Amino acid sequence: MIVDVIKHCFPVAASAVEQRSDEINKLNVFPVPDGDTGTNMSLTLKTVVTEIINLPPRASMKKAAEAITHGSLMGARGNSGVITSQILRGLAEGLMSVKHDPITTEELALAWRNAKKVAYKAVRKPVQGTILTVVSDVSDKADELARKKVPLDTALNELVKESYEAVARTPDLLPVLKENGVVDSGAFGFAIFVEAFVNAYLGNETTTSFDPSIASTADAKELVNAHVHIQVNEDWEGSQYRYCTEFLFKANNKNFNEKRNLNYLASQGDCELLVGKNPDYKIHVHTNEPDKVLNHMLKQGQVFEVFIHNMDLEAKDRTESIAADQEADALGAKKRGTSGGAKDKAAGFPEGAYAAKGGASGLVQKQGKAKKGPKVPRAFVAVCAGSGEAEILRSLGVDIIVQGGQTMNPSTADLLHAIEEAHAKEVVLFPNNSNVRMAAEAAASAVKGTQVGVVPTKTVPQAFSAMFVNEPDLPLSDLLGAMEIAAGEVRGGEVTTAVRDSKAADNSKIKKGDIIGIEDDDICVVGKTVGQVTLELIKKMQTDDEGDTLTLLAGADMDDAHYKKLVKAIERAFPDLEVDAQRGEQPLYPIIFSIE
Repeated sequence: MIVDVIKHCFPVAASAVEQRSDEINKLNVFPVPDGDTGTNMSLTLKTVVTEIINLPPRASMKKAAEAITHGSLMGARGNSGVITSQILRGLAEGLMSVKHDPITTEELALAWRNAKKVAYKAVRKPVQGTILTVVSDVSDKADELARKKVPLDTALNELVKESYEAVARTPDLLPVLKENGVVDSGAFGFAIFVEAFVNAYLGNETTTSFDPSIASTADAKELVNAHVHIQVNEDWEGSQYRYCTEFLFKANNKNFNEKRNLNYLASQGDCELLVGKNPDYKIHVHTNEPDKVLNHMLKQGQVFEVFIHNMDLEAKDRTESIAADQEADALGAKKRGTSGGAKDKAAGFPEGAYAAKGGASGLVQKQGKAKKGPKVPRAFVAVCAGSGEAEILRSLGVDIIVQGGQTMNPSTADLLHAIEEAHAKEVVLFPNNSNVRMAAEAAASAVKGTQVGVVPTKTVPQAFSAMFVNEPDLPLSDLLGAMEIAAGEVRGGEVTTAVRDSKAADNSKIKKGDIIGIEDDDICVVGKTVGQVTLELIKKMQTDDEGDTLTLLAGADMDDAHYKKLVKAIERAFPDLEVDAQRGEQPLYPIIFSIE
């Protein structure tokens, strides 16, 4: 039965994308380690797997289609994830008409034709050279194979070959891809899914020269790999908008006007998608004002599972149409979760933490046992990535720690859960990252029975300063104001390694492997060692606006010996600066510091 094939092959294909998601995530433009397309597609596919494995024995294709449609809609992340959900929906609906076992090439072509139709319908302005190219070209190829009455096994191998050839053609269809010598990452990720699904069905373990169709697939993959080794990026439409905003929406009446609201989304940005069926929808848009989008939709129903991502613009390398001031901001964008266990271990958290609900983050660490009985008067919740950061926050009075931050953004649901775990009448929430702020505010507005205030901290050291002014007897509104002022007086610096070639804020070249120093989302210093870059970045920040105190946090990649040497060098170079050196154990950033 086709449902049995799906139950066997889909998890295998989803696993293939997950296994290569880190590879895809590393192949993007901004030189700071982060993640995007691979993670988004993997999370989307994971939710489908959950729905599929819960199908009862002998489930109908109709039930399987409902599971795939619902799972992919609920779990879709990012532009590529949402479009992938519609491709899967189209395939599943197309397979509902299958009458033969095994499926015929003609029935397979019908399913792909429906996938193409549904996917293109979901996108207001389809762009060739993207994931849509794969579904379109594979659909056309399936029609050709059906007309020729090619046997199913041969047809499936031919479709895998076509999917990779479609990926290889993306630079010829989208000029910005060719300009940068890359292929589209969404297309690449979907080709991986198609190949793994077919291999699971046919029992292909490896490609082999004995089968001409499989051998030609390897040749097609070589065409892709010639580009993939450079870099891959999802959002090649050249969006001029910073925030990738996506959420689930439940309409409050049967007369919800899809077309009118889609037009509204278009007026607020681009890459707008509104998919689903009344009352359940998935909404995606690139915009500069996500709060306006959310407020507009809240008037017509319920908003939940909100994800707001600060996209990589890197405008001066991609298009001349983006303003110069946006170029500088772009260099600090897209710090989201990539891989799981390695980061967990490096940060000092339990392995597997990133597999918690939300996919990329979400581990809630409580100080002591869960509270029962009457609510406490006030509690504090903070987001951070390193175990050392967490210990400092706890020592300052923070009750609940949510793992996440610079390279992994917790979801609204994660933060809502943390607020509930605090079991307090009032909760103060520190997002500690600009990419987490909107999710924090959404969680604060969604919680019932607790008054929640969000202090808009961008870094963990800002939360340190905010907690220093904590006064238990202050009314919540007054406390929030005092904490925001304290946090605003803190300037932050970050030191990490460039993972690819790029450019600094002054347009100077950055090579993969260079050590880079970042201030307020601008790459200001480039060098060869962490010590050199840290000293130069502190000097620059002190020259711009001299401070009195330096809070220094050593990351998981900075050993004690080198850290002590660096601290001594800082004290020699800046004798008037009071240095508070701590171990933060944050991943990927050997040094994070603040000056106030």
